[in-house]
Parts: sequence; structure tokens; C-alpha cells
Amino acid sequence: MSDYLSIWTVDMVLVLIISIFCAGIVIPQILLIAFRFNMFDTPDARKVHHGAVPRLGGLAFMPVVFFSVALVLGIKLFIGNFDFMATVGSDLRAIAFSVCAVMVTYVVGMADDLIGVRYRNKFVTQILCALMLVGGRLWLGDLWGLLWINTLTPWIGVPLTVLVVVFITNSINLIDGIDGLASGLSSIVMIVYAFSFLMLGEYLCALIAIATFGVLVPFFYYNVFGDPQKMHKIFMGDTGSLTIGMLICILGLKLVNPLHLIEANWVPNRLVIVFSPLLVPCFDVVRVYLYRVRHHRNPFMPDKNHIHHKLLALGLPQRSAMVTIVLTSLFFTAANILLSLVININWILLIDIVVWTLGNIWLAKAIRRRRLLSEK
Repeated sequence: MSDYLSIWTVDMVLVLIISIFCAGIVIPQILLIAFRFNMFDTPDARKVHHGAVPRLGGLAFMPVVFFSVALVLGIKLFIGNFDFMATVGSDLRAIAFSVCAVMVTYVVGMADDLIGVRYRNKFVTQILCALMLVGGRLWLGDLWGLLWINTLTPWIGVPLTVLVVVFITNSINLIDGIDGLASGLSSIVMIVYAFSFLMLGEYLCALIAIATFGVLVPFFYYNVFGDPQKMHKIFMGDTGSLTIGMLICILGLKLVNPLHLIEANWVPNRLVIVFSPLLVPCFDVVRVYLYRVRHHRNPFMPDKNHIHHKLLALGLPQRSAMVTIVLTSLFFTAANILLSLVININWILLIDIVVWTLGNIWLAKAIRRRRLLSEK
């Protein structure tokens, strides 16, 4: 078993290197195309960036991830290593529907970046993609003790899966408000998922997760450290955020679905592993949604009330705000996984809600104090 794990660890390193290398080649080419055809994300009252910046970085995500994983698997077949075929064969239905869901999401995101797509149409597409995942038998059949519920019937699990897929996909999309935030938070998700799948023996999923992390590394560099004056800065756009969101949904459903997992001596609660890295974007969307409803605003119309907007209002520079939020996500992830070894998942969720709520109350008071001092 240790030799088998070592082989797949080498494969994960290889797919990571290929993904980083390919993204490092593709993203600069996308930048050249964007500047040549004037495809920019222009600033407005809601956005925090200055100057015209291309928003087509997400075009690299799906092709690079699929190519990197396919190339590594092809190399394994070429050298006569067929060990992974048994897993792939048993999951062929899930793989087929998942690829379709990612491709549809990618195309819709690209259309939104190029010509614009109404949010209602995006919701319909996301629901259809969620149903594709259900068709691949990727649905919430077990809540792993959340609300003291374990097994779910399809009548409850399928609609809940659709709701969760739409919610998480849009959470990643909506948190993409400042440089490096969506890619930083998504990188945490992918690293946690890749390690979990490796420990559970689901090596194909581990490869997909680490390949996705690999494509985010060069994007993060261009997004955070790129200079727009030198045509080196790029945004992921809806193509990137929606595609990453769908990949997270697929891997998350795979991780908590006992029908698709090899039995393993895995102590932490799997649902805790899945939702902990997503806690910041998901909790933020819920808070913003409730805020808009409470103030009689359209909950689907964008504004400047997300967590990154609050940190900017507190006076933090963009990069400091991004680092603060990413570190907060790391804290929640590590704390939740460790707590899941000793306490019930429901207590963990309650602690998360209390800590998040108190943190937002403190943040709101600090912003008010700063505004009062600036008015004096």
C-alpha cells in the first residue's frame, strides 16, 4: 500500500508541474489576445480596480486541468500501468456527466465574459449542470450527522444537491471581488481535497484537485502581482470562477458520497472536510443575501457589502484584505478538521456561526468608528 501511495504521490507532483507549466504558457497568450481585441473589464462604481484589465484568465482553467490529468493518465497507460482503470471504470458514469457539467459551465462563463448573460439564465444552466451530476450518481445521500441526519432519501437528497451546487458555484463567483481572493480561497479547497482523496485512495479525484490547484498558481501570480501597465495583469472572470466552483462541487460531492468512496480508516468527518474550506465564501453569501433582503433590495443584484468590501472600508489595502481573508479561511479549515476529531459536527457548525457573526459585528463597529473619525 505504501508503494502504491508513493507512485500516486509522484503522479500528483507530475500533474502539478504540468498544470503550472501549461497555465504559465497559456495565460500570457490570453493576455495578448485580450489586449489585441480590447477585451477588458472596465472599472465602475462597484469595482475596486483601476484601469482596463482583461478578464479572460479563466479560459485557461478547464483546458489545462483536463489536459494535465489526461496526459498523466496517458503516460501511465503508455508505460503499462493499468492500476487506475478499475476505479475509472466503476466511476465512468460520474466522470462522463461531470465532464459535461464542467464544459457547459465553462461555455456559459465564457459567454458571460464576452457578451454578458442574464443571471436568470445562469441559474437555469447551473440547475441543469447540477442535474447532470445527479445523473452521474453524485448527490447528497448522507449528511454525515449534520443536524443529526445521516442517510437521505433521493426525494430530499436530489433537490438539496441542486441547491448546494447552485449555492457553492455562485459563492465562488461572488467572492471574486479583489485580486487573488477567489484563487487563494479555491487553492485552499483544492489542497485539502487533494490530500483527502489521496488518503482515501481516490487517486483520479486527487489528480483533478491538484491539477486545478496547479492552474491557479500562475493565475494568482498574474492576478496579484501583474502590472496592468505592462499588460501582465488578468482577472479570471466568470469563466474561471464558475468553472472552479463547479469543479469544487463535483469533488465535494464525490468526497461525501459513500457510494463512490473506497472504505478507509479516515477519522475526520468528511462533511467537515468538504465545507470548512468553503466556509468563508458561503457564509459571506448568506450574510449579504440576508442584508439585501432586510433592506428591501434585489438579493441577486451586486453591491459592495461583501467581506472584502468591508475590509477595504476599514482602510486595508487590497492585498492585505486578501491575505486576511485567506488566513481566516485557513484558520477555520484547520480548526474545524481538528475539532471534528473530538466533537460533533453540529457543535462545530454552531461555533463557526457564532465566531463569524461576532467577527462581522466587530467589523461593522470598526467601520462605523472609522467613518465617524474621518468626519470630524
